[in-house]
Amino acid sequence: MTTHSREITPGRNGSDDARALLAREFERNRPYLRSVAYRMLGSVTEAEDALQECWLRLDRRPPSEGNDLRPWLTTVIGRICLDMLRSRRSRREDYAGSWLPEPVVATDESPEDEAILADSVGLALLVVLETLTPAERLAFVLHDVFAMPFDEIAPVVDRSPAAARQLASRARRRVQSARTEPDADVAVQQRVVDAFLTAARAGDFEALLSFLDPDVVLRTDGGGRGPLAREPVTGAREVVEVLRTRAPAFAPLGRPAIVNGGPGIIVGPPGKVIAVVGFTVAAGRIREIDVIGDRAKLRRLHLDAGDPAREPT
Repeated sequence: MTTHSREITPGRNGSDDARALLAREFERNRPYLRSVAYRMLGSVTEAEDALQECWLRLDRRPPSEGNDLRPWLTTVIGRICLDMLRSRRSRREDYAGSWLPEPVVATDESPEDEAILADSVGLALLVVLETLTPAERLAFVLHDVFAMPFDEIAPVVDRSPAAARQLASRARRRVQSARTEPDADVAVQQRVVDAFLTAARAGDFEALLSFLDPDVVLRTDGGGRGPLAREPVTGAREVVEVLRTRAPAFAPLGRPAIVNGGPGIIVGPPGKVIAVVGFTVAAGRIREIDVIGDRAKLRRLHLDAGDPAREPT
């Protein structure tokens, strides 16, 4: 997979030297800002949009000389992400099925950009973060992930430091109660998924049950419409019943991949990806299966090694 980060170039107003310095400082902080934005938005594409808007605001009205730029940039990127999350929520009222994050995918033939991989977050955590309010999510991400003090978080969420602490505390409780913590060894997780896929390809659906947690959850995201626009399915036997109809078509097309740092598969031939599937394995069994078939979220995945510029159609 190839990524295209947008190069920042100084604008035309003001001192060229001052603007060039701002551009260099922005680029120096880009990996950090992208990490914040991806954890907030669950989308590399939207995170890059937020970064571009952050640069435009810096370019139009830079902070006073002598100010530390990172806190200023954090406040700006945080507020941009808050606005984007609120807008997304209002648009999702009629969204059918599950909303899942834009996957970060790597294969042996087409590795993802190392910087993006370093920014990736497990699908299980991103799904839980999506249940938080925008302000809770930002307070949690800035404090628990990036160790930012609450007196610096407060102006970003437009709250007092005490209120910001409460937001992060509520978010932390919800994350801890709802998040599935995957097994630490990805290689062990991958062996479980490989055995599961072997059983699926063989049509041995009784064997599938041995690899599934009794409370396994299957989520599908078709972009709010189409055959993948379904509500989550919970329970091993219920999930196997769904797989009886889907696995014969999907399993033979699956190629191994790392999806958001965990085991997964790419469904479909190179250059014509149907879906990306991520698995969360805990205590040796599959606890979550996330099927991402939203074409908008797959558009940036260039997974044809022979034609890296080709996109799914």
